[in-house]
Amino acid sequence: MSTYLDFEEPIRALEEQILQTKEIGISTSVDMQDKIIELEKKLKATSKEIFSNLSPWQRVQLSRHPDRPYTLAYIDAITGGNFLELHGDRGVKDDKAMIGGFGAIDGRSVMFIGQQKGINTKMRQYRNFGMPNPEGYRKALRLMKLAEKFNKPIVTFIDTPGAFPGLEAEERCQGEAIARNIYEMMRLKVPVICIIIGEGASGGALGIGVGDKVVMLENTWYSVISPESCSSILWRSWDYKEIAAEALKLTSTDMKKNGLVDAVIPEPVNGAHRSQEENFGNVKRAILSYLKELDQQTPEKRINDRIEKFNKMGVWK
Repeated sequence: MSTYLDFEEPIRALEEQILQTKEIGISTSVDMQDKIIELEKKLKATSKEIFSNLSPWQRVQLSRHPDRPYTLAYIDAITGGNFLELHGDRGVKDDKAMIGGFGAIDGRSVMFIGQQKGINTKMRQYRNFGMPNPEGYRKALRLMKLAEKFNKPIVTFIDTPGAFPGLEAEERCQGEAIARNIYEMMRLKVPVICIIIGEGASGGALGIGVGDKVVMLENTWYSVISPESCSSILWRSWDYKEIAAEALKLTSTDMKKNGLVDAVIPEPVNGAHRSQEENFGNVKRAILSYLKELDQQTPEKRINDRIEKFNKMGVWK
């Protein structure tokens, strides 16, 4: 059963009308096709109007939508199920919040890495709500180095509320693990594409977010802090999260405008959570396009451009 956010209520009402009209047509043998077509047109227009006028906070809500696809769903769709997951950081354990492995996209081997959230309560606990521990980032780095060894491109999917902030994570050097990943990703010789598919929060996102192409899906966010946490720090309350979301300039439009991401991948008219297959197709086409572009460059040029791009961030004249 679909989940609807508060601003999606008009969509829910129209979808229910369409379903009821179809049931009336079946039960009474009356031709309701014209009415159904009219309602479907109205649904499409309403969806377009709602999703083209979203506030920053509404985009944050969409990025967390329970029906929104997560990393493994993207990998499965893009590779057609041709994916071999690899496990462990060869040090502590296998972090279930960070997944990775080789997959084939149109016959080409690619190393896929990403944060994975759970689809129900039990799986959310198993995946630690998409918040990796240090061993998750060390596993990611191990897989990146493996991809580099075999000259395979890397695609990362970013979707995390942040790196795990627990005591045990700090004991195992969470900050060092993320900093090491940033340092090493700058110097990878193979093409690296980073895609924000949901939440892109803080160092948890940066730990797998340094690439030749850093792009966002349309209804995602990318920021040093979540709106709730920002509101909590500034106003000692979560009640100002909408104001914080506006001030943080965390939407894909703002990030592209400020030169912090390279591009925005458009989502279907009614969002990635309602038209998942169309959304998967958009992401796959974007990956293939970026790989084609990056293949034309030498490793030295890719590394230099990558370093220059990130060095320019935050510099104002």
